[in-house]
Amino acid sequence: MRKIGILMLVASIFLTSCVSQKKYTDMENNYNKTNKELVDTKADLMKCRIESESRLNALNQQVEDLRKDKAKTLEYVENLTVLSKSASDNIKETLTQMGKKDQYIQYIQKAITKRDSMNLALGFKLKSVLKDGFTDEDIQIDVEKTVVYISIADKLLFKSGSHVISSDAKRVLKKVADVIAAQPELEVMVEGYTDNKPISTSDMKDNWDLSVKRSTSVIRVLQNDFNIQPSRLIAAGRSEYLPLQTNETVEGRARNRRTRIVLMPKLDQFFKLLESKVE
Repeated sequence: MRKIGILMLVASIFLTSCVSQKKYTDMENNYNKTNKELVDTKADLMKCRIESESRLNALNQQVEDLRKDKAKTLEYVENLTVLSKSASDNIKETLTQMGKKDQYIQYIQKAITKRDSMNLALGFKLKSVLKDGFTDEDIQIDVEKTVVYISIADKLLFKSGSHVISSDAKRVLKKVADVIAAQPELEVMVEGYTDNKPISTSDMKDNWDLSVKRSTSVIRVLQNDFNIQPSRLIAAGRSEYLPLQTNETVEGRARNRRTRIVLMPKLDQFFKLLESKVE
């Protein structure tokens, strides 16, 4: 009996010891778990704090940027006010200048219209004085805006291959000279044209020479025989390079051999007109 009692006492002590160890283990586990949760919570709090500070810094930067933008905007508005007044003054000045230019353009248009009308009248007069004894193929008159063209066939002025004015040619040039003399404000350019048949003589190398010499021959008659001021006269040779028709036929070559007298406004007077109106 005594042994049994001792055994029961030992068993009781052992069981009590086991229960206490289990409680300790559970408490230790709970502590470790709680401690880990605390560490994790602290880490989360630190992360949140860092993020909050970052957001706060970003917001502060935005506020600073807005302040700067506001200052720039106020400065821009102030400058814009000044510029608006300047722009308004510039617009007024531009409109004034446009009005002056419009008046100037109208003036020039009227002058050109008047000049065109005068040239039409001049062309009509030339046709009337030159129609007797000449065909349209012999003498052709064209009016293009401010210029009058008098095209005279080669056969009326020169012998073939020659630059010497024929005796009958002066009858034609006299009529033209009378009209030219009555229009002192016009310049007179005489252009010589040839066909493409080559020429080579002692005093002429090619068709360039022939066209220029024919031009100067007409000019000398206008100056010396009919007293046209030489300062109004211009000589030009176009050789064979501006044909009216093909040079492959006799008729075409005959049409291409011609002298053209061009009546045109004096350019220096035209530029003076422009300068006076611009001022």
